Amino acid sequence: MKRDLAQHIFEDLKEKMVFLGGPRQVGKTTLAKQMSQEFFDPFEYLNWDIPGDQKRILDFSFSPSSKLLLFDEIHKYKNWKNLIKGLYDGFGDQYRVLVTGSARLDLYRKGGDSMLGRYHYHRLHPISYAEAAGYSDQFSAVHFETKGELIFCESKPQILQDLMEFGGFPEPFLKKNKRTLRRWQNERKIRLIREDIRDAESIRELSLLQVLTNILPERVGTIFSLNSLREDLKVAHRTLSKWIEILENFYYCYRIYPYNSSRIKSLKKEPKLYLWDYSEVPDEAERFENLIASHLLKFVHHLYDTYGLRLDLCYLRDIDQREVDFLITLENRPLIAVEVKWKNQRISTPLKYFRAKLNIPYSYQVLREDGIDLFKHKEGVHLISADRFLTGLV
Repeated sequence: MKRDLAQHIFEDLKEKMVFLGGPRQVGKTTLAKQMSQEFFDPFEYLNWDIPGDQKRILDFSFSPSSKLLLFDEIHKYKNWKNLIKGLYDGFGDQYRVLVTGSARLDLYRKGGDSMLGRYHYHRLHPISYAEAAGYSDQFSAVHFETKGELIFCESKPQILQDLMEFGGFPEPFLKKNKRTLRRWQNERKIRLIREDIRDAESIRELSLLQVLTNILPERVGTIFSLNSLREDLKVAHRTLSKWIEILENFYYCYRIYPYNSSRIKSLKKEPKLYLWDYSEVPDEAERFENLIASHLLKFVHHLYDTYGLRLDLCYLRDIDQREVDFLITLENRPLIAVEVKWKNQRISTPLKYFRAKLNIPYSYQVLREDGIDLFKHKEGVHLISADRFLTGLV
């Protein structure tokens, strides 16, 4: 499958280095190799986990004929930023440089020289509905920036069903086999904790961290309280807070926070938590909400990373307990509100309230039911099925 980031990475490599981050097994190395082979052949692939490659990297021993140097997992080296900076400053005219990693590549900030102005950063997400349906190329960032609206295409309900059942990570999604999915989930989680996190962080209670990852899928979509979780695990609040931050840095989970505005009495700090691999979520309704959250997050990240649009994903909740699942803001101004419903076609009262209170241009109530065409309620809320709504994203 052709990933939608390939062309953007190619264009950015013409002028700067590119750092490509994302979850383990989301397809970063595959994408990087395919893109390098298509646009920069011959290229060199160097993996920090391979001892022979480590020596070549440290010695700057590269083939003169290579057009691109592809570094994988080099962020595991303590002084990787200084090394890459020196390479770019000394050989930037000779080689293009692409760096991939399964942790956030700004994870090791201490002790490194600033890389500002030398690279573009992209985040590779799991396969989305629009990507699987071939609609990503039809999205117009120029139209969105000008009008702020989404344009929807013909729905393909089977793709949504496959995403609900197998998630968006390439291997289980493409194989569409339950046995493969279960084995892949188990192996990915063990390697994430016992290899990636163990090598990067000083955590003695790795077994408790694994217990935490077994608990989190049941907390998806609710107000996320560290205190209640701390009592379950019997660890200090500070320790648990650090563990959640580490899991976010390694793309296991992410949190979204309530939108803060003087026009509403909002709650300021209580986040909601979601997983990058929503196939882990046991409850179908919560998994569906996580699926929508992940698509919206990819939309926000994509437009920020590739077009510089300052979008953010948050949710709406006030002190009177009115809540709307998601809000996309542009330059901190409300733009798109999204309420997710499993089946109920009755328009959400909080969605109508916040739409009027915050003057939100576009409000959608997204349903799991297939084939519901876009319907504009008299109070400005659009009722739409998920299989159609997701065609308007990337």
